[in-house]
Amino acid sequence: MEHATDWRAVGLAIGWLLAVGVLFAYGLRLPLARRGRPWRRRGTAAGVLLAGFALAGLAITALTLNDTHLDLTPQKLYTPAPAALNVVRGLRVPVAMTYFYQGQDPNARRAREMLTLLARENPLLTFKSVDPDKEPSLALTRGVKIYNAALIETGGRQLIVQGTDEAEIAIGIQRALREHAVTLCFVEGHNEYAIDNEEFHTHMDSGASHSHDDAASKVIETAGHGIGRLRRTLEALGYAARRLPLATSAQIPADCAAVVVANPRSTWLPGESAAVREYLAQGGAALLLFDLGFSLEPGLQQLLGTLGLDLQQAVVADRLSHYGTDEEMVAVTAYDPHPVTQRVAYTFFPGVRPLTLGTPEAGIVTRPLIRSGEASTVRAVASADRREVAASASTPDDPQPASRVLASVSEGRLAPDGKSFRAIAVGDADFASNSFYPYMANSDLALSMIRWLVREEGLAVVKPRVPVPPMVLLTERQLQSVYLLTALGLPLLAALGGLWVWWRRR
Repeated sequence: MEHATDWRAVGLAIGWLLAVGVLFAYGLRLPLARRGRPWRRRGTAAGVLLAGFALAGLAITALTLNDTHLDLTPQKLYTPAPAALNVVRGLRVPVAMTYFYQGQDPNARRAREMLTLLARENPLLTFKSVDPDKEPSLALTRGVKIYNAALIETGGRQLIVQGTDEAEIAIGIQRALREHAVTLCFVEGHNEYAIDNEEFHTHMDSGASHSHDDAASKVIETAGHGIGRLRRTLEALGYAARRLPLATSAQIPADCAAVVVANPRSTWLPGESAAVREYLAQGGAALLLFDLGFSLEPGLQQLLGTLGLDLQQAVVADRLSHYGTDEEMVAVTAYDPHPVTQRVAYTFFPGVRPLTLGTPEAGIVTRPLIRSGEASTVRAVASADRREVAASASTPDDPQPASRVLASVSEGRLAPDGKSFRAIAVGDADFASNSFYPYMANSDLALSMIRWLVREEGLAVVKPRVPVPPMVLLTERQLQSVYLLTALGLPLLAALGGLWVWWRRR
């Protein structure tokens, strides 16, 4: 998000400079040395000086009452992050913040200045900075024993955030404003992606290839793979993560704000499908990430049919828009309008299966959320469950180029007297896995899905930084455009310039 120019601040600054310039110009023309008696000359000079001091005092008072911040650096180094500004500007209840900073730390001093600027954006945010080395008793009485920590208080709740990044502190403000805990339940029991693993990159290596496509989907390998990065990001945003062994639970706990199913590898039991249906009927929310090869239990298939969905046992390939050089890592740069995708840019989906949208039952609305490009084709793949290999025969190859639905969004009521539910189905889980979550806008998409499911899509979007090495990743079409520009366009331009010089000199 770009920093918007504060034209009011620019106008006040220009007006003040013009006023000072006019006063200076007229000051040069004042006849300080008049003819006449000495006391009259001295009185005139004193009056002019007093008038000058009075005008200067009025100018300083005007600037103080209209204190503005103008950052002329291209990188906006002296302006708070746009996400933090949006959080503060959106405050509707009073928030008090005290920042205990280390005076010798330049990053802490910058954070203090940024937080001071944030406090000017909304009178509901009161801010105070404290150097514990100079005021140790205040830090002790407030229970703060660490440097560079922000104590946030609102509605009788307190939260301490350590750091020098104003965006991280803005996340702390959102967490403090949340009146109740938001728990995300991650289903486990069928070799789903683990939520507590480290950030490993996993794949399938054979003697001839390295892949993340449907060949890799037949190999159960979860020790190093998982969604630990996603889970840590969610916890930084104030969400609680909990494992949910659905096979041993008679029902999904009511305090689960949303259920996340991330790439199960073996078929569910009928009771698990029934528990998810009952949970949605009671107004729950579910993020269903069904990767290649997963076979649907009849009850789960019936539930998806109720939503108007059918998962094809196939993989999508896009020869024009894909990540790197693998056509089955489908890249997406345009989205159907929805709160989930309104701030999302380039995402990609390794080994994604297509969704077929039909007619949902009455009271339910299902629509596409993400589509592939018009050059996409479909290739049938076998199920990961060896007992259901024959099921792949029901999905024939479709070499005809066309846009395919990769993700859908559903909401409504499963029963007339039930509560409104929300659900998102995606034919891929790898986009949110450790291997691909930090790259492009995959993390933005995953977090936006969670926010919408827990009904927090109206909050200002702030996310913790995910450290990744600097990379420039382009789609195949973008790579072709760069190649044509550098290999053909620039030499052709040089040749045309030479011809023009020759023609002028002949």
